Amino acid sequence: MPKATATVSAENNRIYRQRLRAAGGKEVLFQLPRETVKLIDELKQRQGLRSRSQALLQLIEHGRAIAQ
Repeated sequence: MPKATATVSAENNRIYRQRLRAAGGKEVLFQLPRETVKLIDELKQRQGLRSRSQALLQLIEHGRAIAQ
């Protein structure tokens, strides 16, 4: 990757994370087993969601509701 492209990419990433924080979010990297990712992808498709993040958030909220 040429240096100029790396600089633009780093700046775009910084701006993206800044917008995410301003909206109350945080970017997190997970390492999950393939079967878990497959489950998240299936949920995403069944629910018509735009991203794995939305599917994972639904699973977490469902688990939270059950735990309370």
